[in-house]
Amino acid sequence: MRPYPLTWLYVPGDRPATVTKALAAGADVVVVDLEDAVAPDRKRYAREATAERLGDPQPVPVHVRVNALDGPLAAADLAALAPLPGVCGLRLPKVTSPAQITRVARRTARAEGGGAPPLYALLESALGIERAYAIATAHPNLRGLSLGEADLRADLGVRHDRGLDWSRSRVVVAARAAALPPPPQSVHPDIRDLEGLRTSCAHGRALGFLGRAAVHPRQLPVIERAFLPTEEEIEQAETILKAAEAHQGAQALADGTFIDAAVVTQAHRTLSLAHRA
Repeated sequence: MRPYPLTWLYVPGDRPATVTKALAAGADVVVVDLEDAVAPDRKRYAREATAERLGDPQPVPVHVRVNALDGPLAAADLAALAPLPGVCGLRLPKVTSPAQITRVARRTARAEGGGAPPLYALLESALGIERAYAIATAHPNLRGLSLGEADLRADLGVRHDRGLDWSRSRVVVAARAAALPPPPQSVHPDIRDLEGLRTSCAHGRALGFLGRAAVHPRQLPVIERAFLPTEEEIEQAETILKAAEAHQGAQALADGTFIDAAVVTQAHRTLSLAHRA
């Protein structure tokens, strides 16, 4: 996986042909969904089809979103998918407690020294947000947090998008406090509204998110452009690093920009993201 994945493309697990197309769509990570995108009477087929597909390594990293951990299907999902070489991560929906993470980590530990698939928690309720840091630090196998904004919006009764900003910031802070990567944004549900997606990504980037989940390939280039540094940002970062190499300690550039260790760290991150492999 790229050190800075920016695009996470969700695809229904009960549509093998669509999964094949998604793997060639250019996303950094493909997320095969066994949960919300699959009708109840198709759940078993979705699990079996996904297990068959992921029995071998895939051309791009593939995560699987299993069914709700407190429901009857999650145990079978985990048992079937966790051991497979094509599974690079398990996304756990509607997480509300650290204990859920530790239980899944125990269940999915691979035998014979093979390690265990990384876990990613989706916080989709007020309780999940309230416990964000405890969840983020529950187990070493947890590698990331994300928001599920549709469910969270319903739980909170939020009527305007900006009403979710406090929850968004809470998740960003919890992830970074736990030394996890910055979270990706939740999906933009209108696949035709690319201008709205672009505006929303800019807002998410300002809040500290990095990258975004998508539900259609046409959203991928918009997301990638929104989260990659601009030419101006790259030029500024290069100027900062050159100045830092020339003179140790805090200083001010000719344009008045103040440079200290934190600014230099951010400049390194900007250039690493711009030149990500």
